[in-house]
Amino acid sequence: MKNFSTVGARLFGAILISGAVALPALALTCEFKANAPEQHTVVRGDTLWDISGKFLDKPWCWPQVWGMNREEIANPHWIYPGQIIYLDRATGRLRLGKPQDGESSGASDFRLAPQLRTEGLGRDAVPSIPSGAIEPFLSQPLIIEEEELQGAPRIIGAHEGRVFIGKGDKAYVKGDLRGGTAFQVFRPGKPLKDPLSKQVVGQEAFYLGTLKLVRAAEAGSEVHTFTVSSAKEEMGKGDLLMQTPPAPMRNYVPHAPAVAVDAMVLAVYGGVTHAGQNQIVSINRGKLDGLELGSVLQLYHRGQSVDDPDASRGWLNLKRPQVRLPDEAVGSLFIFRVFKRISYGLIMQVTEPIVVGDVAKTPE
Repeated sequence: MKNFSTVGARLFGAILISGAVALPALALTCEFKANAPEQHTVVRGDTLWDISGKFLDKPWCWPQVWGMNREEIANPHWIYPGQIIYLDRATGRLRLGKPQDGESSGASDFRLAPQLRTEGLGRDAVPSIPSGAIEPFLSQPLIIEEEELQGAPRIIGAHEGRVFIGKGDKAYVKGDLRGGTAFQVFRPGKPLKDPLSKQVVGQEAFYLGTLKLVRAAEAGSEVHTFTVSSAKEEMGKGDLLMQTPPAPMRNYVPHAPAVAVDAMVLAVYGGVTHAGQNQIVSINRGKLDGLELGSVLQLYHRGQSVDDPDASRGWLNLKRPQVRLPDEAVGSLFIFRVFKRISYGLIMQVTEPIVVGDVAKTPE
């Protein structure tokens, strides 16, 4: 079975030149499965992760088998139901379409990437991962960073003195709207601390619903009038507003990070202690650490420290020397939402439950 690898220099904070360097920048060896099919017909319900997993031991090797560069990974590459993906074993690549008559499958310049289409035409394309699992988390505020809390508009009252407001009710808001007319309402939760530095890297945000501007504050007044467009939970005085972000891109190319990432699981979404397949966790690394949409990390249970019976116990035989066991790989994490210092990921291919404190690293 043919192996292939893409090797580049280690880059920390550097910008890769689009079109000149293939991903990832770190050494990554990819292998086709011994029982990989010769071809696969794309059907509705497929995901890029599933398709890649049919051919590859490591689904995040998807960019390598298409020869994608940085610019291509940053843009959606649409694959549609009905298309056929072929395995070209001679070149170690996947391709769309059959070889033409007289074409040498071993030609050095052979390359055919997935078709690129516009955002509007991409609605029927297969997603990277199951979209239903992450849809509610794509646009709602999950993490609020300190600069977003400072000066955020806030609800100061409701029509007729109501304590709580729901869909269709009026809300009075004070603060700088910065030209916005559509806002999300959130309530700050507990601070999230980096388990290593002990510094607060953000606050959990409880999404409450959306508001629409009815009338901006008039001259001599600081109060804007809103109506509640949607309400997930009751909202009231003191709850904060942030502008509704543009619709997020929902198709990302699964790939290993371009830099070495060593992260820890901060929390399991929903306040539970364990997470399994298709559940969501946050980690203590983000944009500033080289993570981006579509990055894939390997999940590990942190190795425990155990007594070392062969080590010296000291002069009075009172010491308890210990040795740390290796971390055990237990699954993959697909990053779909990235903040400055925190990211959210969907657990993939997990073999054991994930807990807070588990390790998430760049795949080897």
